[in-house]
Amino acid sequence: MRFVTDEKDKRAYKEFLENHERCNFQQSPEWAKVKSNWKNEVVLAEDENGTIIGAVSVLIRKIPIFGNIMYSSRGPTCDIHDISVMKQLTDGIKELAKKYNAIVYNAEPDIESNDEEFRKVVTNLGYKIKDDAKNFREEIQPRYVFRLDTKGKTEEEVFAGFHSKTRYNVRLATKKGVVVKEGTREDLKEFHKIMVETGARDGFIIRPLSYFEKMYDELAPKHMKLLMAYYEDKPISGVIPIMYGNKTWYLYGASSNEHRNLMPNYLLQWEMIKMAIARKDDIYDFRGVSGVVDENHPQYGLYRFKKGFGATFTEFIGEVYLPFKPLTYSMYKFAEKTFRNLRALKTKFK
Repeated sequence: MRFVTDEKDKRAYKEFLENHERCNFQQSPEWAKVKSNWKNEVVLAEDENGTIIGAVSVLIRKIPIFGNIMYSSRGPTCDIHDISVMKQLTDGIKELAKKYNAIVYNAEPDIESNDEEFRKVVTNLGYKIKDDAKNFREEIQPRYVFRLDTKGKTEEEVFAGFHSKTRYNVRLATKKGVVVKEGTREDLKEFHKIMVETGARDGFIIRPLSYFEKMYDELAPKHMKLLMAYYEDKPISGVIPIMYGNKTWYLYGASSNEHRNLMPNYLLQWEMIKMAIARKDDIYDFRGVSGVVDENHPQYGLYRFKKGFGATFTEFIGEVYLPFKPLTYSMYKFAEKTFRNLRALKTKFK
């Protein structure tokens, strides 16, 4: 086990990440720069020849009153069933915890909930598992997503797998004159205006324009695109896909209150899926939906929209964590949950 300490290490880590089947953009050096309000450390596991066989990118941040927390978004990247590799990474995490006097290490790994072998591995290494979240506010990353298998498939094969209504809506958008264009950094301003409109309509807090500009500076053009849908030369909808390794993710989307009947969001999804197919990706990830599959649930429309593309409803394991100061961590989690609930109420009644 060792840590990434210089640019040579960083390049080797990036190459390992991009070529690994468990690659996730949130484990990348570029994403760590986007999250520059956190300190970043990367733990590497190696074989006897010094070859990287596992890695985990860890973000560290000081929380007022409580102390430092360590967080890993969608890590680790390794053979998750190899306890020797997982132990190397865990030893590195524990070393970091001592260095930063952390109260907890918390991960939300890209691992499905039904992976019993992984559960045994992490339990044996001393981790605890919290896997009872159902809604977006309960965790940082969505526990429930839709994922579309694009490995080795053609556009025709993937399109044929869509629900008939979804195919109809994609064609309708084109027929009615909706045009999709790739945007520039400057176009993020228009995207953000529509995002503000979306947030006000759907009741969620949005990030400032500067955050999207930082994303663009660190990830575009190789790992990030901005796609905008236009009707009569006016932007009416937009999306941000992230491409890394063997996957493409639908990260952000925004739609105007006007011309929603033209179904621009369906066409934008199809354009992103076609990008994933052209890149020969294994997976196109639609990202989060609610875990409450009920027609009366306020987020059921999002579930139905993503399901229509023939994607698979996927449940991740949730939080996997090492509490180094259990009492302090419990107090922090209570305060965090209270703050999120209050913020959600404030947004709802604005």
